[in-house]
Amino acid sequence: MNLLHILLMSPPKAGQNPLISFLPIILVVVVFYFFMLRPQMKKQKDAKKLREELKKGDKVITIGGVHGVIVEVADTSFVITTEGGGKLRIEKYAVSTGGDTLGSENK
Repeated sequence: MNLLHILLMSPPKAGQNPLISFLPIILVVVVFYFFMLRPQMKKQKDAKKLREELKKGDKVITIGGVHGVIVEVADTSFVITTEGGGKLRIEKYAVSTGGDTLGSENK
């Protein structure tokens, strides 16, 4: 039997508020939200904002590790040139970092 079963099966003591017995579960949900869900949602929001602000001439790194410079911007994709002069069309969601977030070695 795990802890959740024990907490749910134990009846409230006489004179005790029934809400008190659910307090540990409520605390677990609140902690889970503030330490797991909320930071992840903020990170996704920041990444989306970064991708929307990218423009022609910005340096980017894809999630696959390809470094390039944006030469064309479309609704859902970018065309980038790589160091060898090749052009690649990538989806916007595939951009990991870009613009000012790149290190000084890439500028």
